[in-house]
Amino acid sequence: MHRLPPLHWLQAFEASARTLSFTAAGQELSVTQAAISQRIRLLEDRLGQPLFVRHPRSLTLTPAGQAWLPSVQEAFARLDEGTLEVFGVTPDRSVTLRTTPALQSQWLAPRLARFHLAHPEVTVRVVSAVWSSDFGAEGADIELRYGQGEWRGMESISLGASSLLPVCTPPLAEQLVSLDALAGQTLLHAAGFAAGWPAWLEHAGRKDLSSHCHSLICDNLSMVMALARQGAGVALVHRCLLEDPQGLVAPFDIEVPTREGFWLCRPRSAQGSIESERLWRWLAGEVAPGPS
Repeated sequence: MHRLPPLHWLQAFEASARTLSFTAAGQELSVTQAAISQRIRLLEDRLGQPLFVRHPRSLTLTPAGQAWLPSVQEAFARLDEGTLEVFGVTPDRSVTLRTTPALQSQWLAPRLARFHLAHPEVTVRVVSAVWSSDFGAEGADIELRYGQGEWRGMESISLGASSLLPVCTPPLAEQLVSLDALAGQTLLHAAGFAAGWPAWLEHAGRKDLSSHCHSLICDNLSMVMALARQGAGVALVHRCLLEDPQGLVAPFDIEVPTREGFWLCRPRSAQGSIESERLWRWLAGEVAPGPS
């Protein structure tokens, strides 16, 4: 990359080669004819050979310029395609929403699908975050966060009271006829949460079972739920992530409430776009009623 000339030199070359006019290139790039001429001379000095033959009232490309032009145009075309792929066809009307992979697939996906049907003109860009440090006021219009809802400078709406319950596949659930049957089973843990299996076992009155179980520890709930669906063990999952359990069942009717939960958030100080406000109001309307 250190060998590449500056981008504005390449733009000057491409526009000049396409129009065969420094004046037209300058008008296209909103600079003077003299600025284009200077950039081309600097570019030619960098490359070590001329790109244009200067005539009194016109330009022609040298053989080197003719040979290089397709590569430069192809590079600009690929850059344009990549920008569209990542940021969408209407970046000025896009909304960036950041949340965890588990909340994306289990809570957000059906709601975002309904929003898109109602507002197909709004481009939503969903980005993933796993750890709390991945979140922040910069880089996203809206976030779905996990915590206690106390973030400085953020407006937050609770997605509802949170509780944890164990889930697993139906065949494994049939084996768990009592809490004692958890002994020898694998408990699937999601790291980074204040409440987990120790809290649930204590709430169930069987704290002693922890030392009789195997463990698998993941850094995100998506992997924990995927392992549970594969029959690898029993996962402890937030109830709001089980609207569509996708084959998981609760072997015990015991839930432990948590002080932490999921929140719809946005910076208080940011001037959101019309599109961002539209998505915010839609998601806020999708929040389950009940105490926050």
